[in-house]
Order: sequence, then C-alpha cells, then structure tokens
Amino acid sequence: MIKHIVMFTLKEENKKQNLETAKEKLKNFEAEIPSIKKFKVVTNAEGAPESNCDLALICDFEDIEGLNAYQVHPKHVEFGKFITSVRESRACIDYEC
Repeated sequence: MIKHIVMFTLKEENKKQNLETAKEKLKNFEAEIPSIKKFKVVTNAEGAPESNCDLALICDFEDIEGLNAYQVHPKHVEFGKFITSVRESRACIDYEC
C-alpha cells in the first residue's frame, strides 16, 4: 500500500473561494480515478495556527503503479493546473504502509 499525502498553502487573495473551488473539484476523485483505493480531503481547522497548510489530500493506492496512474489521470492534471495557479506552497510525501 502507498500513502500519498499532499498539502497546500493557498495565496491570500481569494483564499476562501479558492479553497471551496478546490474542494468542489476534488469531491468525485475517488469515484472518477480507478487507482485510488481511499481518498480524503481535509482543511485546516478553524482556530488552528495560520502557519499550517490550508488543504491536504490523503490518498491510498495499492502500489506505486497506482500512484503513477493517478498522477497522469486527466482529472488530477486538471486539478493540478487549478491548484498551481492559487497555491503559495506545496509539500508532499509518498510512503509504503
């Protein structure tokens, strides 16, 4: 099993709207991308430090090939273009579990 965790800090400009747009674009990922075994979208809790990331995706894949298929899936590529335009930073880790 491969766990893929990616976190984003969004630019301040239109942050709230961009966060909602991101969540809307992600809501059907698990159903639309066959290689995803489990998928969760989380946002920084209200009252948590502002230095935390704003958005995180937590994904499970059966193997590295599943993760690689996800990376090039059209839905992921489309989301990537959007999030790249509104993010300030990104952090990611992929690990075997």
